[in-house]
This record gives sequence, structure tokens and C-alpha cells, in this order.
Amino acid sequence: MQNGPAVRRRKLGAELRALRTSAALTSGEAARLVGWHQSKVSRIETGASGVKPADVRLLLDAYGVADSQLRELLLVLAGSDEDGGRHHWWHAYRGILPPTYRDFISLESQASAMRTLETSVVPGLLQTPEYARAVTRAAVDGLDDERLDALVEVRLARQDVLRSDRPLELSAVLDEAVLHREIGGPDVMARQRERLLEAALLPQVRLQVLPFTAGAHVGVTGPFVIFSFSSTSDLDVVVLDHLTSSLYLERKEDLRAYTEAFDALRIHALSPEESLDYIAGLADGA
Repeated sequence: MQNGPAVRRRKLGAELRALRTSAALTSGEAARLVGWHQSKVSRIETGASGVKPADVRLLLDAYGVADSQLRELLLVLAGSDEDGGRHHWWHAYRGILPPTYRDFISLESQASAMRTLETSVVPGLLQTPEYARAVTRAAVDGLDDERLDALVEVRLARQDVLRSDRPLELSAVLDEAVLHREIGGPDVMARQRERLLEAALLPQVRLQVLPFTAGAHVGVTGPFVIFSFSSTSDLDVVVLDHLTSSLYLERKEDLRAYTEAFDALRIHALSPEESLDYIAGLADGA
């Protein structure tokens, strides 16, 4: 288990090592190409030290990496803030967002797919402003209105990944309890259910409800998120949220276990069509 910054360093280093190997270069040869000592390349590849985006760019050029999407992803993992585009909008909120949340957003912004199990609340990418405000107020004690507004803005801005040129593919399994937990009051919940129905019609969104009748299931231990990246599976990661922090699981055996768990949950859940009908029934007061 790692925290956000550590897992980013390790994943970035592992990917750079794989790219160097593909370029048929030793670490010493790579170091000479960019004018460094071999130990610096080794520290970067093992995640023992951080690396500046400019240094990542030097290595990618030395390794002949031309894939723009892969380069962009690796630069984001290194903390690049140079393109000034939507990919780094969250830096404007650096003063109020903890590092683990910023890392989560950076992964979310670059992932090609996201699989999530939610057992208590609607996924952040599908929340209405009113619902997001109620959840944030309950989750973070003692918020003043200004800070609350800013955190809700962040939650809503994250949703742009579903409307980008390369939209995130979202597959969400919601425990039935999510739809019955009255957050913000009846009117807020009514609008939130309508929002779920609207989102489920998007081609990049797959929404399923896990009914109470499914009984005990692998998801009772808590919610989780799996991020996947089209450029390389080596960057895939599982995120587990806790009250004061997030844990990132990167080992292949962890990824395999959570992927299998998510596949099992989808089998026990209602189909996307049945899920829409169920949510619509709740919206109609059935």
C-alpha cells in the first residue's frame, strides 16, 4: 500500500525503466545520453527520488517515445503544469485540496477507464451540485461557506472528464443503499436520481444497481475505484478511500483481485437496463 505521491513515483519509474529497456539501453547508456550520472537514472526508476517534468521529457526524447498520450500521462505523473489546459485545473485549488485528493484527480483526468463500487454515496462524477454540497458538508467537519463552495466546485469540475474529447469510460456499481440514503432531503434525492438516469444514457457510462437481495457480497468491505490507462496497463491502480486519507494499491495481484471482485459484483447486480428501470421507479415514487 502506498500514498498518492509515492505510488506515482513508483509507477512513473517503472514505466521509464520499461521504456529504456524497449529502447535497448542500459541505465548507464541512458544517463550518458542525457548528461547525468547513472545513479540518478536508477533512483528515478526505483521511485527512490522524485523527478522533474523536464527530466522526464529528456528521458522520453532519449528513448524515442513519440506517443503523445503516453508522454502527457507520464508528465502529469511527474507533476507537469506546463500545458495550462484542463488537465491541471485543480492546481488552482492547491491550498484547499490535500495531496492525496490532488493525486486522485490527476489520475482520474488521465485515465481511459474507471470502475467504481459505491456503497454509501453516489459517485462524485455523477453528483448534482446540491447532493455534492450535502455530502461535502457531512464529510468534512467545520467547513466555512467559502471553503465548502470551493470543494463543491472541484467536485463538479471533475465531471468534465465525461464530456472531454476522449471521455472517461465509467462503469459504476451502486449498492441499493446509495439510492435510499436520503442525503440533502427528498428534493435533493429526487434530482439526484434524475441525474443518474440522464448519465446512464451516455454511451461512456455503465450504471448498475446491486440490490439488497444480492445478500453479502465482496463489496461489503467498502468502496473502491480502479483506474485503467489505455497507454499502458502498468499504470493501473486501485484506490481505497478512508476518512482522512486514501490508499493506492499497485501490485498486480491486488489489481487482479479487485478486478475479479468488480466483475463478480457486476454479475450479481441488476443489468444496466434493469437498473434504469429500478431508479426510474424510485423517481416516480414506486
